[in-house]
Amino acid sequence: MKLKTIAIMLTLIGLTLHGQAAEKKPVLTLMTHDSFAVGKEVLAQFERQQGVTLKIIKSGDAGAVLNQAILSKANPLADVFYGVDNTFMSRALKAGIFMAYASPQLKRIPDDLKLDPGNRLLPVSYGDVCLNYDRKWFVDKGIEPPQDLDDLLKPAYKSLTVVQNPAISSPGMAFLLATVGRYGQSGYLNFWQQLRANDAYIANGWTDAYYGQFTRAKGGTRPIVVSYASSPSAEVFYSETKLDDAPTVAILAPQTAFRQIEFVGILKGTRQQELAAKLVDFMLDYSFQQDIPLHMWVFPANPTVPLPDVFIKYTRQADNPVMLTPEAIEAGREKWLEEWTETVLR
Repeated sequence: MKLKTIAIMLTLIGLTLHGQAAEKKPVLTLMTHDSFAVGKEVLAQFERQQGVTLKIIKSGDAGAVLNQAILSKANPLADVFYGVDNTFMSRALKAGIFMAYASPQLKRIPDDLKLDPGNRLLPVSYGDVCLNYDRKWFVDKGIEPPQDLDDLLKPAYKSLTVVQNPAISSPGMAFLLATVGRYGQSGYLNFWQQLRANDAYIANGWTDAYYGQFTRAKGGTRPIVVSYASSPSAEVFYSETKLDDAPTVAILAPQTAFRQIEFVGILKGTRQQELAAKLVDFMLDYSFQQDIPLHMWVFPANPTVPLPDVFIKYTRQADNPVMLTPEAIEAGREKWLEEWTETVLR
């Protein structure tokens, strides 16, 4: 009887110790925007490899999350931050919230995506924000679809375009920057004046524009929308019926799209610097990079990663996108937004 009691006690002690060991598994926190998406198995792979629990905090759009990270820099809310793009890069670096880390995976990343020589922000993905149009709508109406930004100003395209407010929308901001890069600081407002006069609709965000106003949505009336070069691929991938071709077309003529790059960085103040570095390495490595196209619908920064068939067939990259330096964007952003608001909304 005593032996049985001792055995039970030893078993209970063993279970307690096991539970305590499980509780001591380190937690690594990733702070990101609401659009962050990745396969559960991919994240589980990292957790298994490193013996860690990965906690993900999503706190709004990229700009709002960055502001939160800056305000909390004395007591950081996370170990790693993903989602700073080149429109907010200078603001992030100026705030001094990231520590330098030259991941060994950087050797696989093209130099034109590496915008921070100090390696505080490392490129993970990129995509082109551009105009998309509804192929069937233009065929049915017998109207030639637009091929360039200038086309939007023509009478034939009156009341056909929906764009996003750049003050509250990431693709809206990217499209504003595309017009600044295309027409210059002395000419972009003239474009917007004419676009507004041609009855462009200003949506609050991408969801309202694409799933509310765009003709691909039920009740939508506008066949031209600011979206992504990968949107045609997503249309095919998520279609409930088999499609022989993409129902939408991305307009990627020279200087009509803005190349958006997203970065990851280790937040200063992390108590888990080694694990944070492992997560950055993982996000630049094969498994995570391969998962990007069909979850976040952008290109992986690592060009050696094979793309899924639907992405290869229906997503093109702009050959000559607008590229403004992060410094130029930071210097001009508030002025451009103020001028845009005065010109378009008032």
